[in-house]
Amino acid sequence: MAIVTELPEEQEAAITYDVFLSFRGKDTRLGFSDHLYQALVNENISTFLDEEEVETGEELKPELARAIKCSRASIIVLSKNYASSTWCLDELVMILEQRRVSDHIVLPVFYNVEPTHIRKQEGTFKEALFEHKQRIESEKDVEKKLQGARKLELWTKGLTEVADLKGKDANGRRETVFIDEIVKEISSRLELHTRTKIPHLIGMDMSILTISSWLKGGSSSKSAEILTIWGMAGIGKTTLAKYIYRLHRHEFERSSFVEEIERKCAEQKYALLDLQKQLLRDILRKRMIEEHDVDVCTSKIEKALLNKPTLLVLDGVDNFEQVDVLIGTKGFHPGSKIIVTTKDGSLTEKCSLFRIKFPPKHTEHALYGLSATESVRLLCWHAFGGYDPKEGYEEEAIRASNYCGGHPLALKVLGSSLNNEDVATWSDTFEMLETGEFHNHVHKVLQISFDSLPSQDCKELFKHIACFFVGKDREATEIILKECGIRTSYGMKKLFDRCFLTIGGDNMITMHQLLQDMGRDLVHKESPEKPWKRSRVWKHEESLDLLKKDKGTQRIQGLILDTNLLRKEHNFKDDDVNKIFRADQPIQMVYEFFLRIWLFFARLLLMLSSSHCKKVELRTDALRKMDKLKLLQLNHVKIDGSYKNFPKGLRWLCMHGFHSKFIPSDLPMENLVALDMSYSNLTQLWKKPKLLGSLKILNLSYCKIVRVEGFSWLPALERLILINCKSLVHVCESIGGCDGLVILDLSYCNNLSNVPISISKLKKIKRLSLNGCLGASEFLMRMKDMESYASSSSIGEFLPKTPKSFLVPSLVTLSLIGNNLSNESFPKDFSSMSMLKTLYLNKNPIDSLPDCVRSLSKLEELHVGECWMLKSVLCPPPTIQYLWADDCPSLIKITFPQEMSSPPFLDNFGAESLS
Repeated sequence: MAIVTELPEEQEAAITYDVFLSFRGKDTRLGFSDHLYQALVNENISTFLDEEEVETGEELKPELARAIKCSRASIIVLSKNYASSTWCLDELVMILEQRRVSDHIVLPVFYNVEPTHIRKQEGTFKEALFEHKQRIESEKDVEKKLQGARKLELWTKGLTEVADLKGKDANGRRETVFIDEIVKEISSRLELHTRTKIPHLIGMDMSILTISSWLKGGSSSKSAEILTIWGMAGIGKTTLAKYIYRLHRHEFERSSFVEEIERKCAEQKYALLDLQKQLLRDILRKRMIEEHDVDVCTSKIEKALLNKPTLLVLDGVDNFEQVDVLIGTKGFHPGSKIIVTTKDGSLTEKCSLFRIKFPPKHTEHALYGLSATESVRLLCWHAFGGYDPKEGYEEEAIRASNYCGGHPLALKVLGSSLNNEDVATWSDTFEMLETGEFHNHVHKVLQISFDSLPSQDCKELFKHIACFFVGKDREATEIILKECGIRTSYGMKKLFDRCFLTIGGDNMITMHQLLQDMGRDLVHKESPEKPWKRSRVWKHEESLDLLKKDKGTQRIQGLILDTNLLRKEHNFKDDDVNKIFRADQPIQMVYEFFLRIWLFFARLLLMLSSSHCKKVELRTDALRKMDKLKLLQLNHVKIDGSYKNFPKGLRWLCMHGFHSKFIPSDLPMENLVALDMSYSNLTQLWKKPKLLGSLKILNLSYCKIVRVEGFSWLPALERLILINCKSLVHVCESIGGCDGLVILDLSYCNNLSNVPISISKLKKIKRLSLNGCLGASEFLMRMKDMESYASSSSIGEFLPKTPKSFLVPSLVTLSLIGNNLSNESFPKDFSSMSMLKTLYLNKNPIDSLPDCVRSLSKLEELHVGECWMLKSVLCPPPTIQYLWADDCPSLIKITFPQEMSSPPFLDNFGAESLS
């Protein structure tokens, strides 16, 4: 099913916000109210917060009145000076009126004030009302005087009424805990109100009710409880699971949503390990998980799941072994709930967890298509922005929804493609659909929507992404494809608008599997039997065959071949074997015994038969005919011959596992925008450098490279990634001449003892990562004695003129995790980093907050987790909003500057002794 996140504006008082936040800016704007607002937003609670102050006597702005009427709930932060603002008092009166005439929820928060003082108008509340009364009585205008007197009466009654409501009292409470309590309270109350009055999902009411009941039931059970949501692709499994997860995750101590497991495992070699790390980060609340063994990760996950009540969603599972790896076999803490989404309803019970002595309780929930009424509503939402068709479109809307057969993705895409189109266009679209030769309605709808994209650029962009860039960084993808002659900014916007693309975590491009299949199918139809006549070749087996037989042509724009993934293209699935060897229950044990034997020998034979993948050898001549090739991936392939035969128009070249010790000098790279040589045998970039005026992205992670030099030959470089280059001992100071460098990552370059200090000359760098880098300590120490280094003839030309400007003001994120840094390692002043917002100091032997951190004028996030010697964090910058101090066993004291009205969000999990 498809999610609806906003409601149509059917009338002036249509719901727009979940919460209206009323507060006195003078008291809490820069502290408590700001933190509360951020906490609400982080929980996907739509919250109205007014950014402006108001002088006493001004009338309430019309937009504030509308916001109150268009909100489902109000949180009123009653602070010491709340009643001194006539604006706040007007808000209070209107909120209470809204409560009387509707189901509007009101939650008072008594912020360092006594409810009895509000009820009886004592203390500051008495003083404020007295001042209002004097101002009103001094009014010369009779009408205004009468109006003021009526308001004063309403204000007084309002204060008495709100003080009698059940609220939350902040007195004597830690604000982080108190804010979390408020968010849970309002979430709980909105949840019931939302489910009965404001449906957020079309056609999913019964599913939401059923799964919510399952989540709340059986909490005292000692065994694990698992729910499988299953159905065909695009039917709404992920959407439903996400909605349920967001609705209920606050009820559990830990939670994690692991998305698109099937696709990630099919496209990425180390996907399961990455998914394990994500799960561990979520349930352990750690920013970094440094583990490279799948079995060890599984053991850690098993232990973590036993410790805390957890809500875990495994989305898009297509193999029961994925479940085994991600949750293990030890069970869960009582009250934990596991949700699995899959296309195969029988898959979950095949995992190892169901073969233990006390298997978990398992429930299945199947999803089918939408009803006729629900289909019309969903299509209209995407076509018209409301639940009903516009006048004159009634018949066409019903015709369209009937054609989609209740399939949510088809309805969503078709509705989006017909948005703002006239009736004639609707009719033409149906004629194309109904007279076509295709029998699969869903795919036909998707293709018609593709055909309606406004330009050929959009279509080519979509096909490029479907074939090569799903799961890739959005910004890097745009950089590469822009250089392929595509208007990426315009095209991306249109693809997002038409629901062809979405953005996932870490700014990665995501696309529904059906849409990706459709995009690849469009390319396949260019020449069903002859891949070399297509514009793009993405199947590894076809790519290998094409190159071995020297069938490359000028039609090919992009080609990928990864011999490590070749096995997956013709690999069997255990599920398929189970279907072949179905057995009745009485002989189940015998069946499983022989099945395991069969699987063992089948895997052994497959490993032997696919071992040739690692020995694949090709000749560069195989690429000589591909003059229009711009996108090329040849991972773990041995290539012989002269590289001058490589296409000269390449924009993206990815060669993981490259066998040579240096990049061949005859490789045409003049037009390259992105070069990825990760996991290669490279010990140096090249024997003889050459000018690469277009190269913007260079990734040499996990290579054996020893020295990186010649940056003067890379004038356009924007991203340099050198993660885990264990042999790297030198990065040339000429890097300071890369004026456009934005990202530099030297994490875990263990033997790099001298980080180039010319980094200080980089004017555009925003992210610098030196995690686990040996030279990070020396890098910081050298900052203390800049004058002597500035006189060095070898590096002086790359240094700034004054020591104070050593670190560039453009830096936004600095990561120094696990660098063995003590307090003495830091310079006295970091003030030159005037734009720094995020600082990672995790896993360092500091015993207190380094003095230089206090000079960071815009710091918002400070991470000091797992600093085992850390005893105190005293007076961090007043701009700080988040302090992560988890797993700091020695931490006993945290203080904040007096100018801060309230402390930032604090995560100090594991620091039980903190006072």
